[in-house]
Amino acid sequence: MFNILNLINKIIFSTGLRWLWIGIIVSTLDFLSKQYIYYNMILGCTKPIIPLLNLYYTHNYGIAFSFLSEYNFWKYCFIICVPIIIILSLLLMMYYNHSKDKFINIAYSFTIGGSFGNLQDRLLNGFVIDFIDLYIGNVHYPTFNIADIFICIGMIMIMFKTSLYQK
Repeated sequence: MFNILNLINKIIFSTGLRWLWIGIIVSTLDFLSKQYIYYNMILGCTKPIIPLLNLYYTHNYGIAFSFLSEYNFWKYCFIICVPIIIILSLLLMMYYNHSKDKFINIAYSFTIGGSFGNLQDRLLNGFVIDFIDLYIGNVHYPTFNIADIFICIGMIMIMFKTSLYQK
């Protein structure tokens, strides 16, 4: 029993998986925010928050900007399988990274947490709940959610880190 605990301790605390707790927080925040919207807003309704920002409850049956939103079994399989592959790949990369590589492990964790949040929505509901509406005048950015924010931040961090290796 003691050897198994030592092995688990070594795997988690000496590898990049040490930073996975951040992804768990991201997916939890995403889940709680979506639950709040689901239970406190009516689909298609808007609540102004501050100038330039509304809450607008909508369902996204596709991926980014409702791409692939028309239902088709193969498209649904695609939008389920791709995040699973991404999550597993990033977990593997975290496993092979040292825990001291904070920046890239946090980037992977952000991306994992956001991907898991949207995947969880798709599996539970068949769609993703989007609710953040940014706008300037009459021009509205496509509605998004907390998971999308962290996926974007994580991917930007990954691109930044990998571009440093190119120089």
